[in-house]
Amino acid sequence: MKRFMIVLMAVMTAFPLWAGTGLSDMKWGVRLGYNIGGTAPLSMPAQVRKLNSFTPTASINTGVDVRMPLKDRWGLTTGLHFENKGLKAGITAKGYHMALVMDESELEGDFTGRVDINVKQWMFTLPVMATYTLSPKVMLKAGPYVSLLTNGGFDGDAYNGYLRQDNPTGPKVEMAGKDGKHGVFEFDDDMRKVQLGIGGGADWAVGGRLGLCFELSWGLLPVFKSDFKTIKETLYPIYGTIGFTYQLN
Repeated sequence: MKRFMIVLMAVMTAFPLWAGTGLSDMKWGVRLGYNIGGTAPLSMPAQVRKLNSFTPTASINTGVDVRMPLKDRWGLTTGLHFENKGLKAGITAKGYHMALVMDESELEGDFTGRVDINVKQWMFTLPVMATYTLSPKVMLKAGPYVSLLTNGGFDGDAYNGYLRQDNPTGPKVEMAGKDGKHGVFEFDDDMRKVQLGIGGGADWAVGGRLGLCFELSWGLLPVFKSDFKTIKETLYPIYGTIGFTYQLN
């Protein structure tokens, strides 16, 4: 967290130098938005036979933005956002590699049945985006971001099926419904603490100092650490944001 704040202060201090103008030209604003999306592979693996449910959680996006005008219609914007990216999903899988705990016993192998997944990611995000003022009311923006995960969770249940231990022809372990004896998993400690990605979107001035914002963010790094091999698919955070902005000056 300390290193993240140092990076934030360095970016904020360097802004006037990049632009060649003074602090008085910086435009400050606040935002409140809602994130919707998922933590998912770029393509659905063959082992996932059906998506049974998908429920976004109450994923907020709030923070402070600062923009420095450059030449003509161009500018730079950064800030500090506090946000949550979460979801609940249910799938039907066949031969899906999993590491589970059942009756305090650790099991690993290929699971066939139903899997429910809960993902939560509370983080501070620092974007650095180029902006282009398309009209007096519309501003486009795009650029990279870095996020520091402060609280992450990836857990769920495996049920209504069976696990083949170690390999596809290994010993068969039956798993009942969620109300019976079934497997659970938790990979909280395996989540990556620092995320990097790219984002883009638009701000639309509604009237006065009030506006709307629309954004899309795409993680370039997997949500799990590089040495995490339990889930074979590489999962990325891909989210859209819609919200309100308010200009302070």
